[in-house]
Amino acid sequence: MAGNKDLLPLLKETVSDAIGTEELFMEALRDMVKDEIKRHVRAKLDENPALREELKEAISLLMEAKAKEVYATLKIAKAGAKLGLTLVPEELKKQMSKELEKEMAAFMEKGL
Repeated sequence: MAGNKDLLPLLKETVSDAIGTEELFMEALRDMVKDEIKRHVRAKLDENPALREELKEAISLLMEAKAKEVYATLKIAKAGAKLGLTLVPEELKKQMSKELEKEMAAFMEKGL
């Protein structure tokens, strides 16, 4: 019976190693497929400069939209903080306002 208990950890380790190897293999295959797709897309874009420019413009618009989304989210957070401060007693509001101001200044410094 003791021999069976010794075998279980060994079997678990062997199965775990096999699964890990399989996952590594599948990940490598996925990377190879991605690389081949990228190569194919780049070749098609090289053949069609107008399409390349159109795609570049669309990506630029997307990046701008994402930046505006972040900005809008920050404005919502700011408005939410102001609203929250209006609901708080005056003495606590002053303390929170000072702390929030410090946090926002630190955040902006990190972001810039």
